[in-house]
Amino acid sequence: MERFAKSYARAGYLKFVLPLVIMLLAGTAKATCTLALTVNEAISASTSDYLERAEKRALENKCESILLRVNTPGGSLQSTRLIVSRILASPIPYLCLITPSGGHAGSAGAIILQACHVNGGLVATNIGAATPILGSGEKIPDDLRNKMINDTVSWLDGITTLRKRNLKFSKEIVTEAKALSSEEALKQGALDIVANNETEFLKQAQGRKTLLGEKKESTVEVGDLQEFEPDLRYKVLSFVADPEFAYILFMGSLALLYVELTHPGLIAPGVIGGLGIVLSMVAFHKLDVMWGGLALILLGIAFLIAELFLPSFGALGIGGLIAVFVGSLFLYDPQTTGYHLPYSIITPVVLILGVFVLGLGYLAFGTFKLKRRDLDTDLQSAEGTVVTTESNGHRGQIQIMGETWKYVSEDSLTVGDHVSVTARQGLTLNVKRNKRSP
Repeated sequence: MERFAKSYARAGYLKFVLPLVIMLLAGTAKATCTLALTVNEAISASTSDYLERAEKRALENKCESILLRVNTPGGSLQSTRLIVSRILASPIPYLCLITPSGGHAGSAGAIILQACHVNGGLVATNIGAATPILGSGEKIPDDLRNKMINDTVSWLDGITTLRKRNLKFSKEIVTEAKALSSEEALKQGALDIVANNETEFLKQAQGRKTLLGEKKESTVEVGDLQEFEPDLRYKVLSFVADPEFAYILFMGSLALLYVELTHPGLIAPGVIGGLGIVLSMVAFHKLDVMWGGLALILLGIAFLIAELFLPSFGALGIGGLIAVFVGSLFLYDPQTTGYHLPYSIITPVVLILGVFVLGLGYLAFGTFKLKRRDLDTDLQSAEGTVVTTESNGHRGQIQIMGETWKYVSEDSLTVGDHVSVTARQGLTLNVKRNKRSP
């Protein structure tokens, strides 16, 4: 009986402990993930910033790979170089797929595909046509064209050799603008995989051998997809980073600043021009996105302070609020700096600033109207003396209340005449001769 009781106790103990052990083992099992992002637009500064943040998010979440969906006509060569450098230095593999069916990886997209650790395309997609051209579509002078082509070919040769893909194809997409269907590109060794859908591509990518960073061998692991959706920061950057738009924005901003300098007091051209200059500098890669955000915030604060002292009728205040909002979007990125500025903080701050500026503006406007009314009353009761005349005495200047004003009069006045004010038009007074004049 005692032996039975002990056996029963051991069995009960195991019944309690065994599930805990299983749960602990399950908890320590390695959970893999793959960060997924999509590029459906021209390659620009926004794309480079988007990929940088996506890679940092993937590393933070301990993902094993990155899935980059590509459907692009091409874009900025400078942005492409930054993206390629990031992919080549990445500690986790990039799995790049031309998708959806009917999509293509043209020009800059084709170059990025050659840099990816594993690349592929869905059925009915194509890749190629990477000959450098001007953004305006104009013909490039032969010497400059040859220089650009040779530089791009030598750069792409190194990338293609590293990935052990077709050197002939990588050269011809630049020198001859060659483009191939994904099926033909697979046959020529320019693509690793052609699949019917994304799931099939990921299955074929699983377990492939690749090189990471400085020729470190690694095996591709595909996990559960975690989408990295484009946010407002990406959308704003995409809007201003198009090469042609960025150029127009830059030149237009310079023109607006010239208008402000030659016609002081218009305010609005200066505000719009200042914002445009900073945004175009970010689009040209002359300012990092984070530094561009800081510049916008400082510019916005300067506008808001100036609004308190200058009669801009809201132009400085509105421009300042826009600058602070956009700058806040650019300033922090949680994957880059470890800090995060959610909309729940940015929006209230901008609204509070807006209420503050509008409130002060309302008070200032009320004071201005009161002063204007008092001034008109004082002028009507004051007597002035003509100090200069022109147009046969119908125009000139008068001294009144210790100040010099321009005047117009139906009377023909002479220097020394005493006058009374009948009306005011801005900084010009309507006057008539006083009966006490000599």
